[in-house]
Amino acid sequence: MSGDARPRRHPVDEVPSVAKLAIFGFQHVLAFFAGGAIVIPTLLASSLGLDGGQLVHLINACLLTCGIASIIQSVGFWKVGVRLPLLQGVSAVAVAPMVAIGLGAGGGAEGLRMVYGAVIVAGLITFVIAPVFGRMMRYFPPVVTGSVIAIIGLSLLSVAATSAAGGEGSAFHPESGRNMAYALGTFAVIVLVHKVSRGFLSTVGVLLGLVLGTFAAWSLGDTDFDEVGHASWVGLTTPFQFGSPMVSIGGVVSMMVVMMITAIETTGAVTGVSEIVDRRVRGDDITRAMRADGLSGVIGGTLNSFPYTCFSENVGLVRLTGVKSRWVISVAGLFMITLGLVPKFAAVVTAIPAPVLGGASLAMFAMVAVVGLQILSRVDFRDHRNSVIVAASIGMAMYVTMVPEVKDAVPDWAQIFGGSGTTIGAITAILLNLVFHHFGRRRKATNDEESSAARLPLEQINDMTAQEFKAAFEPLFQGPTRAIDRACEKRPFADVTDLRTALLTAFFDSSEDEMRRLLSFYRT
Repeated sequence: MSGDARPRRHPVDEVPSVAKLAIFGFQHVLAFFAGGAIVIPTLLASSLGLDGGQLVHLINACLLTCGIASIIQSVGFWKVGVRLPLLQGVSAVAVAPMVAIGLGAGGGAEGLRMVYGAVIVAGLITFVIAPVFGRMMRYFPPVVTGSVIAIIGLSLLSVAATSAAGGEGSAFHPESGRNMAYALGTFAVIVLVHKVSRGFLSTVGVLLGLVLGTFAAWSLGDTDFDEVGHASWVGLTTPFQFGSPMVSIGGVVSMMVVMMITAIETTGAVTGVSEIVDRRVRGDDITRAMRADGLSGVIGGTLNSFPYTCFSENVGLVRLTGVKSRWVISVAGLFMITLGLVPKFAAVVTAIPAPVLGGASLAMFAMVAVVGLQILSRVDFRDHRNSVIVAASIGMAMYVTMVPEVKDAVPDWAQIFGGSGTTIGAITAILLNLVFHHFGRRRKATNDEESSAARLPLEQINDMTAQEFKAAFEPLFQGPTRAIDRACEKRPFADVTDLRTALLTAFFDSSEDEMRRLLSFYRT
């Protein structure tokens, strides 16, 4: 080996050239806008009766804090941040509870003070209890995470389709041929770039589609940049702009429920992007990601913004472009901080027509669903329980996504759970996995299940996560399965004999109490 030979960096840690960092990072910012970056502050301002100036401040604060949160998550420090190419964004799950908290305090700026108090306290609690989420990884096997990611992608497609048809409210015109042309034209550019190009050009297909689509709309008079001239150059966000935060027990409880739900979304996003970049996820990774979510919530509440979570929308862009560097996300974070401080730049981005954003979103959000399907490909569907988990969770998610009005059929307090297809689908997958695979006496494995692990290639067994290894070999045991965890720690296995020896050794190394419990499951 030559003296200057060095181990190659993982693609996640590689640092592209300055030019590529800038282009790839800006592309992520545009994808962030495509995912509805300014929708949530707009909805909150409208519901609480804020004026136009207050709305502009909320949008600037949201962009600034999203940038800070994304840098924390992707770059990381100490035990905070998962250090993967994950961009942070505001979860739509938080909208209804924030509106309820704000209106309960009288709306307006006074209502925002109550919202921010709840966001800050919930963020602090999340930061402290983050290790609990890490220890819950065993309850998120591929059948759950794959279902959740697929549901996120499928649910987001309805948002993309609405945007492609003009956007929400009076702008929605599905009968417009021009809207369809912008959306499908942008979509076609993205697909064609990936078909005919190689190397750098293939990684900026989304950016090219958005630029060309916006240029076409501007040429035909369907968008303009007048707001750029009206926007100011500097828009400073000061802490507690609307006054000192106020805290209510009810508001904190509501926001903690939001954080519990977004923990599922964060776990799914971390698992999905780790699948794309080929880096194994462990419980500590989820803990660091949740600490970043909690810290971002504290910063958000302080800087007049909102709670944050890993933005699943941008996971699709990582898959679509193949650009895996986390430093690209950190540069995207710098761009968002700039947009938050310089409203003129933000005005340029907001001039992109909704149908153009919708066309790009169709490609990116479908890719999120593909990542979910890729994870589900590792699930043993010969076990009928897994088929039921996936089918039921997707079915429930699509029920709420396709007919959102069904949320009115449940009490107000339950609408935080039943008002989102992603939330109800994720909860269904988690609960059914617990019922089928964790609660009650374990049913005897079928011959097919007993032999399925034996048919796995040794290389695949060595590359499994601890959760996947346990799921693969659980059918060989009844009762406690700590022996499987001990065997997993002996990897990599040199051959099948090495694997068999590790399993047997782990079994006979069981404590006396564990052995008694094991034997009790085998008595007739």
